[in-house]
Amino acid sequence: MGNKRGKAVWVFMAVIALTGLGIGLSENVLANYYKEVYDASAFQRGFLEFPREIPGVICIFIVSLLSFIGDIRLSIVAQVLCVAGLTTLGLVTPSFGVMLIFLFMFSLGQHLFMPLSDSLGMSLAEKGSFGSMLGRLNGVRTAFTMVAGIIVFVGFKSGSFSFDTPVKSIFLIAAGVFAVTFGLLVYMQRLIGKEKKRRTFTLVFRKEYAIFYLLSALFGARKQIMLVYGPWVLIDLMGFGADTMGLLAIAGAAVGIPLVPAVGRWIDRYGTARVMAIEAAAFFFIYIAYGVLSAGLSTGWVQAVGLAVVLAFAINMADRLTMQFGMVRAVYMRSIAIAPEDVTPTLSTGMALDHVLSIGSAVLCGQLWQQLGPQYVFVFAALLSVGNMIVALRIRKETKTDHSNKGNVAS
Repeated sequence: MGNKRGKAVWVFMAVIALTGLGIGLSENVLANYYKEVYDASAFQRGFLEFPREIPGVICIFIVSLLSFIGDIRLSIVAQVLCVAGLTTLGLVTPSFGVMLIFLFMFSLGQHLFMPLSDSLGMSLAEKGSFGSMLGRLNGVRTAFTMVAGIIVFVGFKSGSFSFDTPVKSIFLIAAGVFAVTFGLLVYMQRLIGKEKKRRTFTLVFRKEYAIFYLLSALFGARKQIMLVYGPWVLIDLMGFGADTMGLLAIAGAAVGIPLVPAVGRWIDRYGTARVMAIEAAAFFFIYIAYGVLSAGLSTGWVQAVGLAVVLAFAINMADRLTMQFGMVRAVYMRSIAIAPEDVTPTLSTGMALDHVLSIGSAVLCGQLWQQLGPQYVFVFAALLSVGNMIVALRIRKETKTDHSNKGNVAS
């Protein structure tokens, strides 16, 4: 059994690697797809987060209702949805409304796998090394995101990929990657055998997890600004294409490959509260920088050349790297879990809260961008980072005064 579990760890690493590759070839170019194919405005870009992020809310019910089939089988279902959605988007260029249906399908598969991947990763880890395991897995994902960035850069720069053609080959390649992931998960299911049975309906709302829910909500609102409007500064205000975004993904991943496993080790060594505080502080300064730059670009006193371009690239890279700290919330949840079977459904509950706030944040910020100016989007994000810092400091204060929980990673 031990040998099978060890093999399962390697298979799951391959799964994480390929999902990183698939996301890099699809999710990371969607903003350019919206702009080049549908000429989306800032408000429409925010509206597009409805079909993209509502799956994150729906997933809580899917994970709960289908928990009896196990995390691996649910992960297999997730890959099927990704393949179906991306294959359709690759083969046809539908109307804007029809495109939303297949975007929803792809996003549902992607979001369904998110809490499952963290839960499966920690279930394969030795006790006390949950952060290190997630760090290793995210490091592998980051490395293959860099591979995807290279493919995107070379493909769009050479003209091999284009959003002007009837067939979007990059989406078809991504669909093929998720199809291979499907096969690996089927093999992993055979290695693991029968998974431990959970309750058939496992929506988990406990007062003991209130801080985790709050952290998830704050992260959701803040994260969406980074994912949507950070790249939009480069795409809409500065006019950069998919090749440039691919190049930035390469650079960010190159730095992230050694950084991400280190973050996992820092979580185990220093505790989740300290790492959360560092994450919040980093995001605060990133958003202030984005605000100043976007204000200059939108008013014309900064031109999209020279130092402004270097600054924009540096902020974008820092933004990407800081997102890797997201694993800290999963480790925090695992460390406070009353029962191991609470982990997956509670992570799903947190993801639902994350995405409810994500949707609202995206639409609100689309209005802010259009009506007041892009800088106000990032001022709002900076304020959310301050809220995140306050919660992290509260966790640290509570765990300092509770010495009976010395084994808790949150200290």
